Amino acid sequence: MGIVSDPSYPAFPIISGVSFVLVLIPLPWHLQAWNSGTCLYMVWTAIACLNLFINSIVWHGNALNSAPIWCEISSRIIVAGAVAIPSASLCINRRLYQISSVRTVSVTRADKRRALFVDLAIGVGLPLLEVVLAYIVTGHRFDIYEDIGCQPAIYLTPVTFPLVLCWPIAIGIVSAVYCVLTLRAFGRRRAEFAQFLSSHTSLNVSRYFRLMALATTELVCTIPISAYGIYLNVSDGGISPWISWSDTHFDYSRIGQYPSAVWRMDHQAVVSFELSRWLVPFCAFVFFAFFGFAAEARKNYRAAWILVLKLLHFKIPAKSSLPVAASSKPSLPNVKPSLSLPTPYSAPPSFKDLYDEDDDCDTEKGAGTPVSYDFKCDSSDSPNTSSSARRSVDRTRETV
Repeated sequence: MGIVSDPSYPAFPIISGVSFVLVLIPLPWHLQAWNSGTCLYMVWTAIACLNLFINSIVWHGNALNSAPIWCEISSRIIVAGAVAIPSASLCINRRLYQISSVRTVSVTRADKRRALFVDLAIGVGLPLLEVVLAYIVTGHRFDIYEDIGCQPAIYLTPVTFPLVLCWPIAIGIVSAVYCVLTLRAFGRRRAEFAQFLSSHTSLNVSRYFRLMALATTELVCTIPISAYGIYLNVSDGGISPWISWSDTHFDYSRIGQYPSAVWRMDHQAVVSFELSRWLVPFCAFVFFAFFGFAAEARKNYRAAWILVLKLLHFKIPAKSSLPVAASSKPSLPNVKPSLSLPTPYSAPPSFKDLYDEDDDCDTEKGAGTPVSYDFKCDSSDSPNTSSSARRSVDRTRETV
């Protein structure tokens, strides 16, 4: 009966589990780069996907209170996640605006720490504050819906709107303001912005716009979907009057348990549940679509694959080098002295500086260590030949 009543099983557990893995794949190199906004986005999305995956497996075909402690945690993750993902998007939009405004190219360590603390206050502080505020309008411990799992028991009163329901919309509006300001600043200072990027090889235009596309996509979805969720809540059960704290929390230890045959009779409840839980894997797939196929991502995939082969004791084939034909290079006579010059190499820019302009931008790039050359003169050479060779080396040094 459970399989018949839940048409999304086993598709939803599979997709949410895959989403949990996919959104965490780029996390290691983002952590190394201290890209706090994208790291918060990945971590919160992964936590939300894992929570939905566990609920869809444990409560498939039943509404039993088999894990009360987990439901206490799970219901609060749902409350925090509704604010956490828009908050992480706000951090990304805020940083993109700072880059597009190009106010300074020299950032101190104090500026880096301050930017990190602000992102943590937005991306972690706001979701935790939302959990605290949601307790004010929580009627009882939690609810369990068959095939859905644990859900917070939010009591819909006029107080619920400013404390719980309106936060995603408010955060989305602030993100929208930053997004518009970013596009405006980029349009006005396009030449200066391009010059700023060209002077720092670590910044990349395509990576900058991938982040902007991610934040804009999330922004476009947040405001209308949150508004539609409020409409579903209001039109379904109506708004109850706020009487008092004791009235709201009366019989707080109660746990609501609802079989799918009961709650699926309400069409609006079905739309609300399915919309809210499918949106989280969608956020994970959108992030992976923007950043999961970049050049650095493919490099890390190869490194991870090599690590797996090593753990399984498979032989890793070495990279084959192309043979050089003897006729491709003319053979040189026995020339003395021989001078070997190093080939300059510049590493490809990493994602760490995608929108983190707080690298030490005032550091000279490309300044290598002085190269010392050993010059040997054959005893048979005349002094004039030796002097000529020295001048040749001096010219070579100047060229290098």
